[in-house]
Amino acid sequence: MPRILISIPQQSLELFDDDGHLLRRYPVSTASNGPGEQRGSNCTPRGRHIVRAKIGAGMPSGAVFVARRPTGEIHTPELAAAHPGRDWILSRILWLSGCEPGVNRLGEVDTMRRYIYMHGCADSAPMGVPLSHGCVRMRNADIIELFELTPAGTPVEITDRA
Repeated sequence: MPRILISIPQQSLELFDDDGHLLRRYPVSTASNGPGEQRGSNCTPRGRHIVRAKIGAGMPSGAVFVARRPTGEIHTPELAAAHPGRDWILSRILWLSGCEPGVNRLGEVDTMRRYIYMHGCADSAPMGVPLSHGCVRMRNADIIELFELTPAGTPVEITDRA
């Protein structure tokens, strides 16, 4: 099974094959509040996770999701201007679940209950800069490619070490 390594300091996501060979490297945007696991912190959780659910197969690039459901909208600059401040979740969702009880699973630190995803965002949003509300934002083309390469259950490590 492939595995994913997300580096908060490098603002990057690396996808490795079964043998540990690097397949892809993508720029990402993690939380503007930095790393952290606490519910309500708007931080990106660290540690071992898995891709618990894949949402959005077959949807067009830029498809808008609210509460993990497609709204029927496609993101455009005009739509963004009509909804300033909206946290755009676009194209695909890879919903993460923590694997470490007390660290990123269960109680006040549960990654899945915090609705932490890897997802697409507006193409105008910068990558390589921490700007999210806790999720791992990616370019739409990148999340669509990653979605196709990543089965449910894929291990994901999120680290704050350089």
